[in-house]
Order: sequence, then structure tokens, then C-alpha cells
Amino acid sequence: MEGLLDAIGAAALVFLAVVGAVAGFIAGKIAGRNMALYIVVGIAAAVVTPFVLTALGIGILAAGGLLLLLAVAAIGAIIVLLLVQVLLGRRR
Repeated sequence: MEGLLDAIGAAALVFLAVVGAVAGFIAGKIAGRNMALYIVVGIAAAVVTPFVLTALGIGILAAGGLLLLLAVAAIGAIIVLLLVQVLLGRRR
């Protein structure tokens, strides 16, 4: 994990958070409610996804560069946001 953090640096973490915020914002606009929840979940998912994949042994992220890292973060955020939408949709 530390290797990934060293490889991506603090600036990349900010980029990950921005990608997650954008994904959360879009999901909140589509859902039409809980904008803050979607943004927070999007940020958390985008930041955590690369670390989870690294912990699972998928170490190509650090070697793939920032664009690959951001793409993986966006995909992770979208998946988690879809899960949140499904869970919130069932509560109605």
C-alpha cells in the first residue's frame, strides 16, 4: 500500500477526489436527491478503489500512470454509486 501511495503522490490523491466528486455530482443530478451523500460516497470510492485493487495484488496501477489510476477510480466510484442508488431505491 505504501508503495502505491509513494508512486501516486499527494497530487494524485487530489485528482482522485476530484474524479469521485464529479462522479458523485453526476449521480446526484441523475438521482435528483441526496447530492451531498452521492458526492461524499463518490470521493470515498474513487480514493479507496486503487488501494483495494493494490491490496488484492493488482499492482499494475502504479505502473500504468495517472490516467489509468484516474480511470480505475472513476469506474470504482461509478460502481459504488450504482450500489448506493440501488440501496436507496429499495427504501422507498
